[in-house]
Amino acid sequence: MIGGGGLIAAAAVVTGATHLLRPTTEPVPTSTSPFVFTREEWEARAPERAADVLDEAPTYIVVHHTDTGNTDDYSRDWAFELSRAIQNHHMDSRGWSDTGQQLTISRGGFVMEGRQGSLEAIENGEHLIGAQVRDHNPVALGIENEGKYHEDEPPQSLYDALVEVCAWLCAAYDLPTSAIVGHRDLVSTSCPGDILYEMLPQLRTDTDDLLSAP
Repeated sequence: MIGGGGLIAAAAVVTGATHLLRPTTEPVPTSTSPFVFTREEWEARAPERAADVLDEAPTYIVVHHTDTGNTDDYSRDWAFELSRAIQNHHMDSRGWSDTGQQLTISRGGFVMEGRQGSLEAIENGEHLIGAQVRDHNPVALGIENEGKYHEDEPPQSLYDALVEVCAWLCAAYDLPTSAIVGHRDLVSTSCPGDILYEMLPQLRTDTDDLLSAP
């Protein structure tokens, strides 16, 4: 089972060292955050309209999976292609104004901004409303994790990045790790897959450990 062993690499973000699974470009938006690629870097389309932003923290950090194939391509180029494919699907097939989730993590551990304005809102302690949990979007910030986790575990690279992102969001919004939930906790769905869902208690523990690291 993936778990605390990955925190050795993850803790490097908090201590200021370079995460070995991350690219060499500048981190966004703060020194205590994971490396996050902006929409400009993955060449996002312009949204059809700006998202609403609430001057308050979300209640939930929601873990999703894309329910797509478990690719072995862990490259940055693939991660960018993934973000573009998600946005195209959300806008062209679902009719949404933009990509639905606020953040995306590839199987290679690359973290990318989702809906336009998400990073700025997180920096300011605000909640930019997405479109990823029906009837709960005003209180839920979504993390889309690449892959299908009904029977398989996520790779360590993705899990480590997810721990970092959850710790960053909990710190940014002053949320307890109990705020980390699965998509199925809020609506009737199989997301984020049985295996990833069963890992959520360990994810909360590892996030707590990272938050309490020196």
